[in-house]
Amino acid sequence: MKLHLPTRLRKRPAAAPAEPPPATASLSTDAQQLLRRLEWTVIKRLDGRLQGDVRTYLRGGGVDLADLREYQPHDDVRRIDWNVTARLQTPHVRDYHEDRDMTVCFLVDASPSVGFGSAERSKQGLAQELVAVLARLFTRAGHRVGAVIHHGGAARDTVLPARGGRDAVLQLILALQASPPVASAAQPMPGLTELTRLLQAGERLLKRRSAVFVVSDFISTPGWETLLGRLTLRHDVLAVRVVDPWERELPDLGLVTLRDAETGLNLLVDLHDPGFRQRFAQLTAARDEALRSALSRARVDTLELATDEDLLAVLQRYTQLRRLRQRRSAAPAGLQRENRA
Repeated sequence: MKLHLPTRLRKRPAAAPAEPPPATASLSTDAQQLLRRLEWTVIKRLDGRLQGDVRTYLRGGGVDLADLREYQPHDDVRRIDWNVTARLQTPHVRDYHEDRDMTVCFLVDASPSVGFGSAERSKQGLAQELVAVLARLFTRAGHRVGAVIHHGGAARDTVLPARGGRDAVLQLILALQASPPVASAAQPMPGLTELTRLLQAGERLLKRRSAVFVVSDFISTPGWETLLGRLTLRHDVLAVRVVDPWERELPDLGLVTLRDAETGLNLLVDLHDPGFRQRFAQLTAARDEALRSALSRARVDTLELATDEDLLAVLQRYTQLRRLRQRRSAAPAGLQRENRA
């Protein structure tokens, strides 16, 4: 028996895909321009420094035994070889060849406080450039990159599963550029930054040992220190703090109104008063010291980037220091004592 469906129930041919809205097309163009500029100015000069042709720069989860050496305070206790330790009466750990294929995850704070910048580049712009450079370097070496982007307050975090290739980097840049703008008088306040939520999302996303970059200004509600330390136990974590010079030392601008980007609180202050600027510098110095202590307790490596610094110079300096530390940790204990002497 043949059924005759009413016209309104019949299946219609699929419509042609709609053209992307102008805003999306503009973001895509901006992402390609940013990546192309960074490839010429930074990536080509850094290529090969963050990783070798075979082994990863950050330690992966390899299973091929490379060497045995004496235990150092920063080593993972799970790598201790108890048989060798019992025979030599000195703790020894196993070193493994790093995996060729590595997952790199960026936990990025894109809350309104990161939108501040006193120079041509904001903290958010600096974070975008850093993530783009690192992501492209790792994908060129055959690794996969993913991300969790925290927008602050009640806004839903953006989760990008790990993928490889240049398209994955462009998708990551697009997600960062599409972050909600800093709150203004015409827009409601998004709420405070919660790094705890960002770290929890990263912990759920990562199922295997990975390289993790936590990019933030670390202006957040408290309680994230414990989660960061727990993440460090399983993954190779680098905390990247983006700062602006005006967050440490206010300029002499006279009477100005300061606005909190996350709470909307307005405060009229006299920046011409040297006493106020001195008290501000003392408070920020105390906060910086407390933050460094918290990162040290979490046993996480830290890289600090300022908006008025050259990104290439900072990354070159950091890679040199980290390679030197890795060589020292892999050297025999007697040679390490001689070097320290």
